[in-house]
Amino acid sequence: MTTHSLTGAVLAAWEVAVERRERAGVWAGTAPAEGDQAEGGQAQGGQAGGERAGRGLARAALAALLADRASLEILDAGVGEVAERFGLSFTEQTVLTLACLPEAHPSAHLLAGLLSGDDGAARPSVALAWESAGLGSAEPGARRLLERGGRLRRYALVGVEGDGVLLSRRLAVPDRVVSHVLGAAVVPQEVERVLVHAPPVDMDGSGDVADALAGGESLVWVRAAPGAAAASLAVAACRRLGVACVVADLERAPSGREAGVPEHEGTSPDPVHVRHTLAALTLEAGLEGAVLVLLGAQHATAHLDLIDRAAVPVVAVASIAWEPRWAQLLPATVTATRLSRGEREALWREAIAEDVVGPEVVAARIMPEEIELVAERARADARRESRAVGAEDVRRAVRMLAAGHHAYSGGTPATLDDLVLPDHVRVEVERLIGWARNRDEVLGLGDLQGKGGKGTGICALFSGSPGTGKTLAAHVLADALGADLFGVDLSSVVDKYIGETEKNLERVFAKAESLNAVLFFDEADALFGSRSAVTDSRDRYANQEVAYLLQRMEAFEGITVLATNLRGNLDPAFARRLHFMVHFPDPDAPTRRRLWEQHLAQLPGTAAGDPVDLDLLAESLEIAGGDVRNIVLAATYDAVAEQREVGMADLRRAAEREMAKLGRRVTGSRWAGSR
Repeated sequence: MTTHSLTGAVLAAWEVAVERRERAGVWAGTAPAEGDQAEGGQAQGGQAGGERAGRGLARAALAALLADRASLEILDAGVGEVAERFGLSFTEQTVLTLACLPEAHPSAHLLAGLLSGDDGAARPSVALAWESAGLGSAEPGARRLLERGGRLRRYALVGVEGDGVLLSRRLAVPDRVVSHVLGAAVVPQEVERVLVHAPPVDMDGSGDVADALAGGESLVWVRAAPGAAAASLAVAACRRLGVACVVADLERAPSGREAGVPEHEGTSPDPVHVRHTLAALTLEAGLEGAVLVLLGAQHATAHLDLIDRAAVPVVAVASIAWEPRWAQLLPATVTATRLSRGEREALWREAIAEDVVGPEVVAARIMPEEIELVAERARADARRESRAVGAEDVRRAVRMLAAGHHAYSGGTPATLDDLVLPDHVRVEVERLIGWARNRDEVLGLGDLQGKGGKGTGICALFSGSPGTGKTLAAHVLADALGADLFGVDLSSVVDKYIGETEKNLERVFAKAESLNAVLFFDEADALFGSRSAVTDSRDRYANQEVAYLLQRMEAFEGITVLATNLRGNLDPAFARRLHFMVHFPDPDAPTRRRLWEQHLAQLPGTAAGDPVDLDLLAESLEIAGGDVRNIVLAATYDAVAEQREVGMADLRRAAEREMAKLGRRVTGSRWAGSR
């Protein structure tokens, strides 16, 4: 038979192996044991029968393979492609073809088992692989062929299974390799779950990555600050070189904190899953002949041996800088920056209608792939209502990106007129809005934020008793900027596991920065409390959390508002990081009267027969605006239940109930005498 093909060469070797075993009279389960030549030849008879059965099975399997040889030669093209991408020798290609044959034809599975010493179908043994490749078991090259450092095992193209002597162990080919060789590539689940899309964007750094790859660098380490478009930078570098890339994010790997519980945003990927996923990714990229762009590479620092063994270059995108202690190499390093306003504007105009791209849309510091998602969602919403895409469609889609376990996003139509505050407090809130509106213009005048990595953000502290307007003022600030208020859900941020609180907060800061949202910490003293003397490990880690918050606030690029009822509980180190410290005092009588007027003005009317005494309410009830709102709401429910308008009696009863909730009584002769 001809042997010009790999498949033909293996089948020719197997034909020779069958003939060799026939001449030797040895097949699986048929070799005579010592001392079995007596007793009237019964042993010899059993051996002959077993030999004939083994020889018959082998001959039948070989005949079936030879008859189907033409269809089996599909393996040649697949193995040839793998050989080109992984640099395999002819001998290595022969072994890979032999190992794949049992996956391509049941008769090959049977014959491989028989030739390997089994009674039936089985994977081929190492001994059969050497024999088929024309290698003697004692030759040094035979063992090097299947050592861990050899190309077949280094690149995970062929595995060696089993215990005992190497000769008797079995060859196994990963399913992904088999499907690729057979021309029916199926992406494994562990790879599919971490694959992401990133559109190419030529920006600062993409040329450096391209130059490093063109220069033969096997690993390029890209340090990416939160919100940096590092994935698009890497994809653009590959596009410059005309090479394909596989983009994957290790953050999507299973967390594995609790068995059987789905991973969630607040947990880190499990190291075991990370290693398994990384091994699958390096194989996938190698089979595709593509550069591996690995996002979340900070999770892979304990598995750099897998990256070192990859057959293709790896562009590792991480939130941390490279540390030499991880491995005995210094990779090419590049720093990824955020998209400039001009770059974001160009991407928006490419993704969606030009007249929709206003300043508030461009201000959202989201990734290029997120811009595409937002544009697609906005178009779908408008198409469903048979209208053109509007700015509100885009804002709503951007807001959806903020959805998650640790924060909520949402606005309320609120203006400065909704704030009932003393004049000096209102002036400070107006100044804060002015700073936030003009931030980009001011920073464009020069390097005013200073050196040392300080951020360009603005931070304000709102202090005061509950109900004095701190949260409403934060909403007014966000609405004045055309942004969303990104409130932190402390129950989801604070974690009992050491280090998890910082990771959760980093996600919140990064998300708020990317969405250009106003970040709002209510009851901030729960997170930003004063550091204490270290008496145990709990104090030490609590102090570390405060120190992290100080550093992260320093580098934050957005608008932060901290609200607290107890200003004295905040760590003093926060003071110098605050641009505004606004105290919301308890309202005096004139302010309380304005509060009553404002809330009652929301009603369609009040009872003419039971007029509301605003002066009495303002003078007798020393309460904040939040309490006024609660009283008006409760009185309205009572009146509606009786199908009438709200009167003073309703407000009186609601006020007394509200004061009782607060543990206080209404005093004063006017209140008592007005019954």
